[in-house]
Amino acid sequence: MKSYRKELFFNLPVRRGYVNITGQVQDCIDESGIKEGLVLVNAMNITASVFVNDDETGLHQDFEKWLETLAPEKPHSQYRHNGYEDNADAHLKRQLMGREVVAAVTEGKLDFGTWEQIFYGEYDGKRQKRVLVKIIGE
Repeated sequence: MKSYRKELFFNLPVRRGYVNITGQVQDCIDESGIKEGLVLVNAMNITASVFVNDDETGLHQDFEKWLETLAPEKPHSQYRHNGYEDNADAHLKRQLMGREVVAAVTEGKLDFGTWEQIFYGEYDGKRQKRVLVKIIGE
């Protein structure tokens, strides 16, 4: 069995946002030479997420509205975590959206259903963060 590892780096200029990383993950699969196996894609920061969904602007706006309803950024004083940092809401948003994606690799391609894409979700941006891509298989 072969193994491949790569880190992707992100530094969004805004506090919150979504980046479609499907192409970057597929590039990793291509680089790995693995044709049949699994790919793990996980956020390596506690205030970011990786998830699968549709790449549709209205849906991304719905994520933002929903997450802000469940874990509003302000007032910062509503959270016990906030003190040195003001990112408690980002930790909660990450819990809701998830840490990682595991997907099948078949014939050297992501084995996805219609419209499925991999996203990096940022909830406390304006600094560099990373995502791990780990591929195992043959």
